[in-house]
Amino acid sequence: MGFFGFNGSSLYSSLKSSMDFWFLNDRMNICYGWATLFVLLCIILFLFSTRLLRFFSSSSSSSSSSSRRHNVSSFSPAASATEIPSSNSRISEIVSVADLKFLIENLDEKLSENEKWENVTNKRNNLLAYTAKCFKPKDAPIKYLSLTVFENCTIEVLRDFYMDNEYRKQWDKTVVEHEQLQVDRTNGTEIGCTIKKFPLLTPREYVLAWRLWEGKDKTFYCFIKECEHPLAVRQRKFVRVKFFRSGWRISKVPGRNACQIKMFHQEDAGLNLEMAKLAFSRGIWSYVCKMNDALRRYSVKSHPLICPAVTAVSLIQKVSTSILKYSCC
Repeated sequence: MGFFGFNGSSLYSSLKSSMDFWFLNDRMNICYGWATLFVLLCIILFLFSTRLLRFFSSSSSSSSSSSRRHNVSSFSPAASATEIPSSNSRISEIVSVADLKFLIENLDEKLSENEKWENVTNKRNNLLAYTAKCFKPKDAPIKYLSLTVFENCTIEVLRDFYMDNEYRKQWDKTVVEHEQLQVDRTNGTEIGCTIKKFPLLTPREYVLAWRLWEGKDKTFYCFIKECEHPLAVRQRKFVRVKFFRSGWRISKVPGRNACQIKMFHQEDAGLNLEMAKLAFSRGIWSYVCKMNDALRRYSVKSHPLICPAVTAVSLIQKVSTSILKYSCC
């Protein structure tokens, strides 16, 4: 759905780059290198033993939910997708029009004067340009605003690429599992569960709801937020991400064969604040370049539809005129 690991995938890229540097730099002091390796091994052994204890302590509680957690290779999203049988179980209001207004307000940068944003990165190459800035509220996770411009790309391809969770598992190595849990045909809200794995960290579990809208001139909006679902039983081997608000707007770049995606993101994945900021600033450009390479390989012919037949993409809603007027004010 095009939102996962704004910080987490950056952390993965940052750690991988640091480890590559450590192993390739033959000028590094050998004694220091061995000492560092020893410390890393101790940390890994400690984390492994901790997870082992958690596994045995939670084996009985997780057995009841094992039917929902399949092996990734044998999982069939279409088979386990749940339609809404009655009005009592509808999920229509989880992602609302108020959320869309909130998203547009942030994307249009109708920000408080007290918000002091910090520029994080500004990178580009022949096919790609990326800028990002962040702001830390007093009692909330860091907010990020980013703009990515893809040359020689259509709006529809970029939209489908961002929403293709099965293809994401092929190029985003942090995503190890994704399940569609429920779809509401009345307004296009979709709920899914994704497991992401990072070096030296307990895997993160994202139970999220999202919804798409189409505005004027083939402009697309998507808003994603955390939620709970009866099919997503909590397990001790995962850390459930407790706060997640993210969204984007895909639009054409006027006057050229390019499109852009502007993204708002705010997430609490249980990471240290300074570590998250450092990981983002050091790893995000590498991640975006990897994403761009995957986008260039993406096509309907080379990647036949393996997602569920009914998704948020197939149930896109129209943005009401009143909201569009609101965004212009």
